[in-house]
Amino acid sequence: MRVLIIDDSRSSASAIAGKVAELGDVETRICLDPEQAITECDQSQFDLVLVDYIMPKLDGIEVLTALRERAAYRHVPMIMIAATLDPALKRQAIQAGATDFLNKPFDWIELQSRVRNLLALRQVQCEQTDRARELAAEVEQATASLVAREEEIIWRLARAIEYRDGTTGDHVSRVAEICRILAETLGLGEERARILYLAAPLHDIGKIGIPDAVLQKPGRLSAEEMSVMRRHVDIGAAILGEASTEVVHVASVVAKTHHEKWDGNGYPAGLAGDAIPIEGRIVALADVFDALCSERPYKAAWPIEKAYDEILACSGSHFDPGCVEAFVAAWTRIRPLMDAGHAETVAKVA
Repeated sequence: MRVLIIDDSRSSASAIAGKVAELGDVETRICLDPEQAITECDQSQFDLVLVDYIMPKLDGIEVLTALRERAAYRHVPMIMIAATLDPALKRQAIQAGATDFLNKPFDWIELQSRVRNLLALRQVQCEQTDRARELAAEVEQATASLVAREEEIIWRLARAIEYRDGTTGDHVSRVAEICRILAETLGLGEERARILYLAAPLHDIGKIGIPDAVLQKPGRLSAEEMSVMRRHVDIGAAILGEASTEVVHVASVVAKTHHEKWDGNGYPAGLAGDAIPIEGRIVALADVFDALCSERPYKAAWPIEKAYDEILACSGSHFDPGCVEAFVAAWTRIRPLMDAGHAETVAKVA
C-alpha cells in the first residue's frame, strides 16, 4: 500500500513516515509542497493521504478539496492533521472529504492504529473494485456471446429465406448494410443503426408462408397471386410478434411496414408519412433499390445508375424524402456495395 504524507515540516513528515513504515508492507512518500503533492497524486495512485492543515500556498482543506475532485481520489482514505481541531475546522474538513483526524502532538500508537485500519479499508475497496471489474468483464463477455449467437441465428434464418425465394442471400446482406448506412446518416445513432442492421435481414421472413407456385413464379403475378404474396407481411409480423428482444421487435416492425409507401398507397395498412415507423421507411428504400439492381427470375438487373435515378424519382411518393436525401448523401458509401455485388454476379456468369 502506498501512503502520501503532505506536511511542510520535514521533521514532522519524516517522523510520521517512520511510524507508518513500521506497519510493514507500506511504501511512504513525503511531499513538503502541497501544490507539488497534488501533482504527485495526478501522476501516481496513493492508497492513503495524510495532510497537515497549516501549510504555505494551500492549506489542508484546499488540498483535500482538490484531491476529492479527482476521480482517482474520490474514495481514497484521507487523514487531516492539525495542532487543534475545533468543531468548525472539523466540519470544514469533513465537507472537504476528510476520512479521519489526528491531533498534534501525536499519540504514535493511535496514529499507527488509524493508519492500519484505513489501509485495511482501502485494501477491501481495491479488492471490491478488482472484483467488480472482473464481473463486468465476465458479463461483457457473456453478453457478447449471446449477441453473437443472436446474430448468427438471424443471418442463417435470413439466408434460408433468400434461398427459398430463389436468390443466394447476397440481397439481405446488402440491404442490411444499406439500412445501417442510412440510419447512421439520418442520425439515429450507432446502436439503433446496429439493431436495424440485424433486423433488416428478416424483412421478408413471412415469405416462408407463401406457396411455391406464387413465390417462385417466373412471370408477373396475377391480381389474385399478388394478394397472396402480400400476405407475407402479416405472416412475418406474426412470426416475429411479441418479441422479448429489441432486435426481434424491430424486425417485426420492419416485416410489417416495409411495403408501406410515403404517400399512403402501400400495404398492408395504407400508412402514410411519419405514421410509418422510420425503420420501415429505411428498409423500404434499401429493399427496393437492391431489388432493382438484382437479377430475378422475372426481370433482369437494372444498371445501378438507373436504379439510383428511380429512387430519386419516387421521393415523396414511394419513399420518405428524408430517407432519399440520406441515400444521396451516403451514396459514396452505398455505391461500392453495389459495385462489389455486380462484380460477383459477372464472375458467376463467366
